[in-house]
Amino acid sequence: MNAKLKAERTGIIFLVLLIVSGAVLLYRGNDAVALGVAKKEGILTAEQVKMSFDSVSGRLVHQAVQEGDNVKKGDVIMELDATDTDLAIKKTKAQIAQLDAQIAGKSGSQQVSYQKADNDETQSFRQIDQQRAAVAAAAATLRNSELDYARKTSLVEAGAIARSALDDATTALEVAQANVAQQQQLLDRLLAGAQDTGTTDGLALPTIAQERADAANMGNDIAALEKQREQLLVSLDELQVKKERLVLRAPEDGKVLKVLAKEGEMVSQGTPVVLLESQRSYYDIYLSEEQAAGLSEGDEVTGTTVAGRKQVKGTIRLLTQAPGFADLKQSREKGQADLSAFLVRIYIEPTDGVQPGMTIGVNERAFAER
Repeated sequence: MNAKLKAERTGIIFLVLLIVSGAVLLYRGNDAVALGVAKKEGILTAEQVKMSFDSVSGRLVHQAVQEGDNVKKGDVIMELDATDTDLAIKKTKAQIAQLDAQIAGKSGSQQVSYQKADNDETQSFRQIDQQRAAVAAAAATLRNSELDYARKTSLVEAGAIARSALDDATTALEVAQANVAQQQQLLDRLLAGAQDTGTTDGLALPTIAQERADAANMGNDIAALEKQREQLLVSLDELQVKKERLVLRAPEDGKVLKVLAKEGEMVSQGTPVVLLESQRSYYDIYLSEEQAAGLSEGDEVTGTTVAGRKQVKGTIRLLTQAPGFADLKQSREKGQADLSAFLVRIYIEPTDGVQPGMTIGVNERAFAER
């Protein structure tokens, strides 16, 4: 009888506890949905960078890292075979040197041509001056011969001299006339079509002008060679950039998670060869409409690690409507209607002892206080 009574009392106690627990759940809201709203947690995730060779391909000849290695920004990760590129660079440099020699030769020839034109002009002016003097001398001789001829003609008519003297004067006159014509022809030849102004100042000789034009025309050849040189310099720059791209360097500090290519393999451009874990870490939490209403991108949020209870400061980088699976559909506990969830992505500041994979929670009060 006592055992039966004891069993009944025990059953009554459990029943009372069950009723009280139900009442607590009903009025305090400790169901799964209420707990999810009150406490938000997310897994800390590090951004991953897929590293690949940019615009180049070839055989992998050097692998500088292994999985698990920590690297700094600018560290060499891998290198492709640069033999063909080095040969192309050497060839292009030789072509540039050849053009430099041609440009220097043409420039020297042009300078010599200008100097020759100046010298020829000076010499031509000197010859013209000398020939003008020769023409003037011939003209003076001609005038004397004309006077002598006129005088002897008068004397012959007067019977003062013999006829033979007049013949000699006639011959001398004809020779003087021929000499003037000859000297004038030589002067005209030196002038080469230029108008004789009587002085060499400002005299433009066509032959000298042609020499200077030929010298100036060499400038076009030099300009063409310089354009070719510029094109080769651009090609050289492209080859230098290509050679730099044959060396894959770490874009930022991080940890090598996976090496996807090995030495000796052919690597295509744009194909990922290394998976790098960056130092940029974030975690996602889901909020209700009421909780997300007071937030905006750029707000600071402080979370707490589940392990170690460390405070972690972070900044909201993304606040957007969450995928449909995060919505609370047809959830009527405590009279709740359908709820739309919002995704909040929080990037944290580097903190000692906090690493990817850890769980970080943000208390409901952090959003209610806003």
